[in-house]
Amino acid sequence: MTKVFEKPHALTDTPFHYCPGCTHGICHRLVAEVLDELGIEGDAIGIAPVGCAVTAYNYFNCDVQQAAHGRAPAVATGIKRVHPDKIVFTYQGDGDLAAIGTAETVHAAARGENITIIFINNTIYGMTGGQMAPTTLPGQVTQTSPYGRDTATQGYPVKISEMLATLDGPAYIERVSLDSVPNIKKAKQAIKKAFQCQIDKKGFSLIEVLSTCPTNWGMSAPEAMERLRRDMIPYYPLGVYKDIGGEAK
Repeated sequence: MTKVFEKPHALTDTPFHYCPGCTHGICHRLVAEVLDELGIEGDAIGIAPVGCAVTAYNYFNCDVQQAAHGRAPAVATGIKRVHPDKIVFTYQGDGDLAAIGTAETVHAAARGENITIIFINNTIYGMTGGQMAPTTLPGQVTQTSPYGRDTATQGYPVKISEMLATLDGPAYIERVSLDSVPNIKKAKQAIKKAFQCQIDKKGFSLIEVLSTCPTNWGMSAPEAMERLRRDMIPYYPLGVYKDIGGEAK
């Protein structure tokens, strides 16, 4: 019998700890599939963040280094410079990357470090209880914005892909979503291209992945997917924002 579908070898047998309806698991699988297909599992080194994906080292069959909160791009920079032959990637949420790790992210991008960043944007702090994040939408209710994010006093969301695309250093930046099968397929293509970008020594690449957080949004899984489509994608448009080898937005 021909086997047409199986678990990626780069993904361990450890059950995911994520909440029901969370799309971290989908993204983990996409990263693992790409590591398999590119044949780089043995050469890959991941950087685990502080946040919901803090135990990412339990799920990938490659070396994974833990980083302090927000410092994953700095850790990735050090590892890549010491081991330029390795494929180094970070896997970070919006609280980790876009809040405490803003400086590390911006300057790694500005330097054009030859690393790959997988950035999960679910518009909220997940692991620590649902506080407002830099990506929280205007009017969104969180633990620290109980009346909705007020842009007059709490500012506007940070659009990471758009911001980094203005820099000269990045080679490839794209925003994708995990809300549907077609978009999941596009997300995998983008992640694979980002890793290939590093293999080809083109420089810094970042894939922003729009994701769900049903628990902290106070929604069921189907409701969370609908919210992603209805509210997040219009505010965070999907597409390529920079590609030194092709067209961008």
